[in-house]
Amino acid sequence: MNATVSDRKVHVPLGERAYDILIGPGLIARAGAEIASRLKGRKAAVITDENVAPLYLDSLVRSLEASGITAATLVLPAGEKTKSFEHLINVCDKVLEARIERNDFVVALGGGVIGDLTGFAAGIVRRGVRFVQVPTSLLSQVDSSVGGKTGINSRHGKNLIGVFHQPDLVLADTDVLNTLSEREFRAGYAEVAKYGLIDKPDFFAWLEANWKSVFSGGAERIEAIAASCQAKSDVVVADEHENGQRALLNLGHTFGHALEAATAYDSARLVHGEGVAIGMVLAHEFSARMNLASPDDARRVERHLKEVGLPTRMSDIPGMLPPAEVLMDAIAQDKKVKSGKLTFILTRGIGQSFVANDVPSSEVLSFLKEKHPQ
Repeated sequence: MNATVSDRKVHVPLGERAYDILIGPGLIARAGAEIASRLKGRKAAVITDENVAPLYLDSLVRSLEASGITAATLVLPAGEKTKSFEHLINVCDKVLEARIERNDFVVALGGGVIGDLTGFAAGIVRRGVRFVQVPTSLLSQVDSSVGGKTGINSRHGKNLIGVFHQPDLVLADTDVLNTLSEREFRAGYAEVAKYGLIDKPDFFAWLEANWKSVFSGGAERIEAIAASCQAKSDVVVADEHENGQRALLNLGHTFGHALEAATAYDSARLVHGEGVAIGMVLAHEFSARMNLASPDDARRVERHLKEVGLPTRMSDIPGMLPPAEVLMDAIAQDKKVKSGKLTFILTRGIGQSFVANDVPSSEVLSFLKEKHPQ
């Protein structure tokens, strides 16, 4: 089925594992036709959560069945704590129970939690089955649904257990974003801004000028999502398994993941995109502290993220945070640590991020103590 005029398509050229990202309105209702035109399988296991299911599950299943695809469904609890071994087993059992073979496929209908968990299951059941992402949050549309990183959390940290398993198709229905809360949309926007801060200063400047239109919907929203997906695709194609430059996508994440762990993944206190927003400000401030960048850049980043309504300081997180030493332990456990040396994404200015592989832990701890709300 050809994309409609209003759709945007980003192609991820990974050889035999290449796939398309379709971005536009009404894609859930057209999902069956889009999938059937690309994949041979006629059986699907659709995994979603209890927040998304009442809104979109019936529409998706009807679309699949109209295209001759039989769908089994599993509805999981919503929230970050669903990214666990317990629910991974549930998903794997459902996929096997539905007799999904390698030419059939698993569909993740939901945000990043469902996408990461379902993708992990698709990557390990029968040593890998086909996988379709139908992301329903801005965060998942511009980040977690693209690139093939899947996984679950451990008591030792976030996303420490998983596999690389590329999707076969991503359907980013922009209509679903209208049902997001303002907080969820803002959290996703942090990842959009990240692409500008990594290596696209013109895009960041465009966002500074057009963010209100991105929030209100329409052409600017689709443009921002397409630009973000293209930016991620370019990085993934250059470094699929994060052996080098793909690590740039983690700008703000090392600090952010530590803050998520410190709040026990309690979404009432902090969600992933908010952690990333605070983390990006911290990364720019730490870069200035290390005399790599101007403090003006950190202030500019904070000003924009604060303007759109995102938290930018550790003190913006409700409740008490553990001591800086505990945050430091979480950073040391983060998967971006190699051979015991701290790896951070630092910056020399807006859109000038780089991988720093040997950041002194003493400097990080001192910085955390300075920024920690006492």
